[in-house]
Amino acid sequence: MSQYFQIHPENPQKRLIDQSIAIIRKGGVVAYPTDSGYALGCHLGEKKAIEKIKWLRSLDDKHNFTLVCSDLSEIGTYAKVDNDVFRLLKAHTPGPYTYILDATSEVPRLLLHPKRRSIGVRVPDHRITHALLAALGEPLMSVTLIPVGDDLPMNDPEEIRERFGAHLDAIIDGGACHLDPTSVIDLRELPPKIIREGRGDISPFVV
Repeated sequence: MSQYFQIHPENPQKRLIDQSIAIIRKGGVVAYPTDSGYALGCHLGEKKAIEKIKWLRSLDDKHNFTLVCSDLSEIGTYAKVDNDVFRLLKAHTPGPYTYILDATSEVPRLLLHPKRRSIGVRVPDHRITHALLAALGEPLMSVTLIPVGDDLPMNDPEEIRERFGAHLDAIIDGGACHLDPTSVIDLRELPPKIIREGRGDISPFVV
């Protein structure tokens, strides 16, 4: 069974954040809250953890994984960002958006789309997420926790424990999150292409 941490959404307890990060560093898979539903996360490039996440979500190799980053400079390490794209990102991060960009060589091959070498990146607006990222010192490999057959992310940590507790290493209970998933914006070429309309307002990206 997974460990279950109740972490305050406004003032995350450092002790519990550190315990969560220790599990991630050892190759564990955790469920954690974001500004648009709960997500599954693991250490960047941890193959067994990534395979477990794929299995839990029934994902194929064409799924764009997301690197959850602490800020814009971290995005620039893992994704190719020119001046025009940087201005768009700066105006709309942090927030409930996932951006599809061309990956740099810093991104492990197993995270990339097999044909496009693209990666999803985002900077959530959630204090627990940022506390985890600050303690980890690098992005979290992440996917939204949307069960097979459902349309919306999971929002109730107790339900996550009931349905997935046997397969997760930790569940971070940060209370309820917004139900809508992120809006997904393809910024590999401009004008932007809307892949999914979610919680984030897409009007700034529509030409």
